[in-house]
Amino acid sequence: MGLFYRVWGADGTEGIKAIKHAGGLIIVRDPENSEFSSMPANAIASGMVDFILEPAQMPGIIEDYTQQEAGILADNTDNMKNLNSIVALIKANSPMDFSDYKQTTLLRRTQRRAAYNNFTNLGNYLEFLKTNHPEIENLAQDFLISVTAFFRDKEAFDFIQRKIIPDLLAKLAPGEELRMWVAGCATGEEAYSLAILVCEQLTDAYKDIVVKIFATDIDASALKEAGVGIYPADISKDISKERLEKHFIKEENQYRVKPDIRKMVIFAHHDLVKNPPYCNMHLISCRNLLIYLTPALQKKIYAMLLFGLKKDGYLFLGSSESPLPIIEDLEVIDKKSKIYRNLKNNRAVRFDAFSLPGQKQKAHIALPEDSSQSLLHHLPEAVNAALVSDLEYLAICIDEKHQVIKAYGDTSKFLLQKNFNSTLTELLPPPLAIAFNTLFANILKGDPKVSITGVKIKQQDTAVSVRMSVSRLDIKKDSQKLFLVTFKEDNLEAPASPEALVFDEKIYHDRYTLNLETEVKELKDKLRSIYLQLDASNENMQSFNEELLSANEEMQSTNEEMQSVNEELHTINADYQLKNRELLELNDDLNNYFRSNVNGQLFVNNDFLLMKFSPGTVKHINLVATDIGRPLSNISTNIKFETFIEDIKQVLEKGSLITKEIESNNGHWYQAMTMPYLQHPDNKISGAIITFSDITELKSTQLELDKKNKSLLRINADLDNFVYTASHDMLAPLNHIEGSIGLMNMLSIADPQLNEFLEIINLSIRKFKTLITDIATVAKLESDMVILENVDISEIIDNIEWSLEDKIKASGALIHRDLGVNHILFSKRNLRSIVYNLISNAIKFKSPQAPVIHVQTRQEGDTIILSVQDNGIGMTKRDQEQIFKKYGRINKDAEGQGIGLFLAKKIVDATGGNMMVDSELEQGSTFTIHFKAEPAAVTA
Repeated sequence: MGLFYRVWGADGTEGIKAIKHAGGLIIVRDPENSEFSSMPANAIASGMVDFILEPAQMPGIIEDYTQQEAGILADNTDNMKNLNSIVALIKANSPMDFSDYKQTTLLRRTQRRAAYNNFTNLGNYLEFLKTNHPEIENLAQDFLISVTAFFRDKEAFDFIQRKIIPDLLAKLAPGEELRMWVAGCATGEEAYSLAILVCEQLTDAYKDIVVKIFATDIDASALKEAGVGIYPADISKDISKERLEKHFIKEENQYRVKPDIRKMVIFAHHDLVKNPPYCNMHLISCRNLLIYLTPALQKKIYAMLLFGLKKDGYLFLGSSESPLPIIEDLEVIDKKSKIYRNLKNNRAVRFDAFSLPGQKQKAHIALPEDSSQSLLHHLPEAVNAALVSDLEYLAICIDEKHQVIKAYGDTSKFLLQKNFNSTLTELLPPPLAIAFNTLFANILKGDPKVSITGVKIKQQDTAVSVRMSVSRLDIKKDSQKLFLVTFKEDNLEAPASPEALVFDEKIYHDRYTLNLETEVKELKDKLRSIYLQLDASNENMQSFNEELLSANEEMQSTNEEMQSVNEELHTINADYQLKNRELLELNDDLNNYFRSNVNGQLFVNNDFLLMKFSPGTVKHINLVATDIGRPLSNISTNIKFETFIEDIKQVLEKGSLITKEIESNNGHWYQAMTMPYLQHPDNKISGAIITFSDITELKSTQLELDKKNKSLLRINADLDNFVYTASHDMLAPLNHIEGSIGLMNMLSIADPQLNEFLEIINLSIRKFKTLITDIATVAKLESDMVILENVDISEIIDNIEWSLEDKIKASGALIHRDLGVNHILFSKRNLRSIVYNLISNAIKFKSPQAPVIHVQTRQEGDTIILSVQDNGIGMTKRDQEQIFKKYGRINKDAEGQGIGLFLAKKIVDATGGNMMVDSELEQGSTFTIHFKAEPAAVTA
C-alpha cells in the first residue's frame, strides 16, 4: 500500500510501479491542493493511481481496503471458476488472451482490482465486468504491469558487449543487416540498451552496417511511451555518466534518447501467444516474460523463438528462465547470464505453433454476386467441375507414395469407399490396382504418359470397362513430383488412342507379380545390407563395451582421487571458515571504527556512487541509509564545497591527495582530505575516500595569530621608522660637533696636551658616527634587501685593526691571518660589523695572557667558512646557548648591552648562512660562520 504526499525526483513513480506490480493500492493527494504539484501529477499520469484524496479522507479508504482484502482472501470457494470466466470475458472483449497465464498471478491481481471497486467476492465482480467495458480494459492493463530498466543485470550486458556483439558483427556478410528482436520490451529500456551496445561498436569496418532492433509488446500504452524515448533523471543510477552524455539529450529533469539510437529500434504491437515470430534474427531477447506463463505456453513460445533465430544466432533469457523444451537445439554460452546459441539451420515447427490473431465477431456484409474478386476465386473450381461432369471423368492428383493430393469428379464410380484412407492403391478395385501398378512403374522409368483400356470392374451388379491413364504433372522445377491419374468408362463409339494398351488380366497380373518380385529382391538386398551394417554395429558395440569397461575402471580410480580431493576440500573449507571468522571480526572492527569516527568519512566508487559512510558524516551531508548506491551529485550538503565532485574526479584520474579547508553552513571549519581508495595487490584505484576533520579551534587560533602577526609587523615597521629617524636626528648634531672639532683642529694650539685630547675627541666622533650608521643598517635589514658585493677580507681586518688600535696596543693582542678565500659575497658593512664584534670581544674577554686571535677562511663545497679563534677566558655550555640571544650578556661587569652577537647571527641567518660557537672555560673560543658561495636574497 502506498500513500504519496510530497516526494522529490522520480522515486515516487518508481515506488508506484513496485507497489502495483505486487498488486497494492495507490492513493495520492490532489495536485491542486499540494504545495508541490509535480509529484502527484506525475503519479496520476502513470495511470496506476487508485484514489485521489485529501489526507483527511485517506484513513477511511485504507480501513475499507483492509477489510475488503480480508474478505476476498477468506472467500476462495469459487475463485478459480470465476477467474476463468473473467479471463474468457477479457478475451471476448479485447485482443488479449490470458488463458495460459499463471492463474495465481492473475487471481491475486483480480482480487486487488475487485477490492478497489468495493467487491468482496469475484462472482459479483464478474457481473460488474459484464456491464462495464472500461473496467475490463483496466483489469487487462493491471495484468500487463511490467518492470524493466536500462542494462538490467549488468554482468549479462557486459558479456554481450564483450563476446556476443563482436561475434555477430564479424560474421555478417557484406551488405547484410544486423537483426535483433526484443520480445516483451515494455517501455523500451532493454531495446535501447542493446542499441547503445551495438552503436558503441559500429566503428571502422562496421560503421556502415544497418541495424534493425524489433521491439514488440502486447501493451500499447507501454509501446507508446517507448516510442517517445523520454525517461526520468534517475536512470543515471543504471547508466554511466559517459553513456548519458553520448547517447541521451538532457531536457530539464529527464533524458531523451538521441536520434542515432532511436532509429535503430522499431516498436510494434505483437502477441507472442497468437502472432507468428520475427524470423532470421541474429539475437532474440525475451527476458522475465515467460515466468508468468504456464509450462504449455512456455513450450510453444520457446519453439517460436527458436524458429525465429538464424543458425548461430543467440537467445537471451531472464535469470529465472530455462529453455528446457528446446535445449537440444541450443549451446549454452553463458549459463549465469542465460545466453544460448542456436545450433540448427532448419526450422521445423508444427502448424499449431502459430495462430492468426483472434477477430471480433462482426456482422456479415454480403458482397455483390458479380464481384471480380469472387469470380476470380471461384471460376477455376466451377470450370473443373463442369468439365469433369460433362466428360464423365475422375481425375486424381497423387504423389510418389501414391497419396491422394486432390480429386476431381465422382469417386464412387471407380474407387472403393473407405474412410480415413488416402492411399490410391488401397482405394482401387483389384483389376484397376494391378493395371495402375504396371502403368506407374512405366511412368517412373521415364514415360511421360501411359494409358490402358478395357479394365473390367463391377459397379454394383453391373460390369464396367474402364479406361485409365497416368501422366506426370510438371509444376515447378525442384518441387515435389506429382502425377495425374484419370478414369473414364470405355465408350465403344469413341476410337481408342493409338498408344493406349488393351488390358489383359493375365498379362498384367504376371507383370504385377514380376514387379512384386523385383521389389522383394530389392528389399532382400537392402535387408542383407542392413544385416551387414548391424553386424558391423555389433562389433562396434562390443568394442564400445570394452572401452566402457575400461572407462569404468578409470572412473573408479578417479573416484578415489575425488575422495582425496574431497578431504583436501574439507581442509580448505576449514581454512575458509577461519578466514570468514577473521573477516567478521575485521568487519566488526571497521563498524566500530566508523561509529567512533566523529568527524566523518565517505567512500565512493569510480562512478561517483556512494558506497559507505560513517555516522559523523551526516552533519556535513544530508545522508540516510537508502542513499547507498546513489550518485553523490544528487545529495545535498551542509558545507561550502563547490569543487567537491571535481576534486574526487581528479583523485580518481591522477591518484593524488587533495586537502582543503572548508566552512560549513553553521560557521564551523573542517579539513576535507580526498584520497584514492586502493585495492591490493596491484594498488588499483577503485574509488575515493573523503575524510572530514574538525579544525574550528585551530582555525580560530590561526586567525588570532594572523591578527597578532599583523600587529607585530606594524610595530616592527614603526620601530624601523624610529631607528631611521633617530639615526638621522643623531647624525645631524654629530656632524655639527664634527665640523666644530674640525675648525678647532685648524686653529694653532700651543698646549700639546690639548692636541692629544682633540685627537681622542676626533677618534670618538668617528667611532660614534660609524656605530650610528651600523645601527641604521641593521634596522634596514628588517625591511629591505641589502646590497651584496665581493668583500675583501684582508681590507676588512685592516680597517678593524685601525679602529681597535688603542685596545690592541693596550692588551698586547696579536691577530694572525690564514685566508684561503680572499673575497666573500656579502654586505661589506654587515661583514665588517660581525668580524669587528668577534675581534673586539676576543680582546675584551682575554685571559691573563696576551690575546692571540686567528682569523681563517676556507671553502668546502658550496660553503665558505670564516672562523675567529682566541685564547680568552672561554665559556660554559650554558653560556654558549645564551650568547646568541638578545641581551644575552654573560659578563655583567664588561661594557656593552649584549646585542652584538644577537645581531651578528641574525644577519648571517637572514642570508641563509649559519653561525656557531665552540668554547671551553680557560681554553678560549672559536666562532665559525658558514656563508653560501652564492647566498640567497636577504630576508627579515
